[in-house]
Amino acid sequence: MQAVIQTLAYRGIDTVPVAVQVHLSNGLPAMAIVGLADKAVAESKERIRAALSSIGLALPAKRIAVNLAPADVTKEGAHYDLPIACGLLAAMGVIPSDMIQEAVILGELSLDGNIAPVSGILPAALHAAALGQPLICPHDNGQEARWAGEIPIIAAPDLLSLIHHVTGKAWLAAPELPTELPLPPYPDMADVQGQETAKRALEITAAGQHHLLMIGPPGAGKSMLASRLPGLLPPLTSHEALEVTMIQSLAGLTLQAGDSGIRTARPYRDPHHSASMPALVGGGTKARPGEISLAHHGVLFLDELPEFQRVALDSLRQPLETGEVVIARANHHIRYPARFQIVAAMNPCRCGYLSDPGRACSRAPDCARSYMARLSGPLLDRFDIMIDVAELASHHLIAPQKAEPTAVIRTRILAARHFATKRASAEDSLSPTAVTYLKTHLEALQISARGYHKILGVARTIADLEASDKIEPPHLSEAISYRKMRLLS
Repeated sequence: MQAVIQTLAYRGIDTVPVAVQVHLSNGLPAMAIVGLADKAVAESKERIRAALSSIGLALPAKRIAVNLAPADVTKEGAHYDLPIACGLLAAMGVIPSDMIQEAVILGELSLDGNIAPVSGILPAALHAAALGQPLICPHDNGQEARWAGEIPIIAAPDLLSLIHHVTGKAWLAAPELPTELPLPPYPDMADVQGQETAKRALEITAAGQHHLLMIGPPGAGKSMLASRLPGLLPPLTSHEALEVTMIQSLAGLTLQAGDSGIRTARPYRDPHHSASMPALVGGGTKARPGEISLAHHGVLFLDELPEFQRVALDSLRQPLETGEVVIARANHHIRYPARFQIVAAMNPCRCGYLSDPGRACSRAPDCARSYMARLSGPLLDRFDIMIDVAELASHHLIAPQKAEPTAVIRTRILAARHFATKRASAEDSLSPTAVTYLKTHLEALQISARGYHKILGVARTIADLEASDKIEPPHLSEAISYRKMRLLS
């Protein structure tokens, strides 16, 4: 007897159809899995044997061959348990084969017959929707799968419930989308005392999708400011939310997404400075998405920037320009989206107290130059805004004043972005006095062509915040000030 069903393998965001062929033949009782597979797939036969035994079924006393085709696609993970089990049940006559032959099936089996959630459900559901095929998945993945559209979804909590459903003995309710998505909680800007210059830079960063570098002593509030940037950004659109959820689903981060099954918050990733290059850009033996892809449509915060490996930091340069990363390995060639805003923080020197003679180390100011030398010039050139963040004044600590909340600042940012969609490009909106100002000051700065366009872009954002059609000299002056840092000159 033979049964053929379909499941999926993953190559990044892309999915590859895999046919699971189960064949029962005469011979010594044994179960073999044929095809290029990892250890988790090879161990499926033991999990399946125990799961079937838990519901009172035993494997037939025949030779069982399970072929995973195409053979040259690597199959990995435990989500092949359920399709293999369904193929066996169909070949044994327990369930009708026509109920599962045209379905996309994914799920991990526990030894007691429960169906455990797996990663990558949303890309699988979107693929099934594109083919017009039903999806069979774990119950805990049901709502995530529902975001793929109105396709038939069977979300079963255990193997016995699935058997009862396909045989018509008991029906499983189809998963439904929640009527309202939960509003993501963001840290509030009202908690940040003082640091008005840094707050202004953060507002410009959010309004124009710029990249920000903050330099200041320990405890100045750099990390606190960075964590509030996602709350200043516009809410994710439905398309952006699907993209974010797909990436995080492949990484296994949506298994605890809550009742909605979809990510509604802007990603905020803050890897430790010991992170390797594959951890940042993606890769490893299974070519998983890295931090820059997990920060897609969100913020990547790199604290203690010079402490990261230089090769890892320089690997970010191309994704910052293109918005995607290509991971090329011997067995994989995968393209992941990586459109993110980078916010970095660092101390002015190794000890962190360069501007305080009482606490600075004996090597100042040479330690600052050597510390900054850990960062390549091309990487620094990709930051649109670079600011000094000074220590908080004592009166802000003793008698804190009421600060603007995130909601008020975000209103200005949304207005600026709306204004930006209706006006001309930055090159066409310079006033005559601004052109004269640029000619006078840019020659003295000796900046690169990329630096020129970044100054122009930041000035355009400042003008948008003021609803100004033209870039004026004050806008340029403020933009230039964000690149005239004493440590970077």
